[in-house]
Amino acid sequence: MKVILKQNVPSLGKAGDLVKVNDGYARNLLIPKGLAVEADDSNIKVFELEKKNVLQKAQKEKAVAQDLAARLSQVTLTLSRKVGDQHKIFGSVTSKDIETALKEKGFAIDRKMIVHDEQIKHLGEFKVKIKLHSGIEAELKVNVVGEES
Repeated sequence: MKVILKQNVPSLGKAGDLVKVNDGYARNLLIPKGLAVEADDSNIKVFELEKKNVLQKAQKEKAVAQDLAARLSQVTLTLSRKVGDQHKIFGSVTSKDIETALKEKGFAIDRKMIVHDEQIKHLGEFKVKIKLHSGIEAELKVNVVGEES
């Protein structure tokens, strides 16, 4: 089945590309999620008209994401946790904790966008990546300190 991509899809193509994919992939994933439309004559004509607007919108979103990435890279979050022996904290610092701390600083970041390679279970400074847009990531510092009793 031939489809026209409405958005960039990793390993498939960019917005506006005409690509051939398996029928099931198109019907079950691409079309229901709004990532593509079936490529028939009327959709091709309509999409040619909308292609310019779609590309401008994607460019604007990318610029906003780059600006946000620049601002987030300047941010250092300080989270305090109760500490046990050997400077290990009780529990761990989760994506939800980081999301809450970012909201307090005025950033509307969903916790699904937050990527940290290792669990944060002890005191110290950690680098956490935030995936803002395809190909755009911000890295912020999370400083975990012991809570005074």
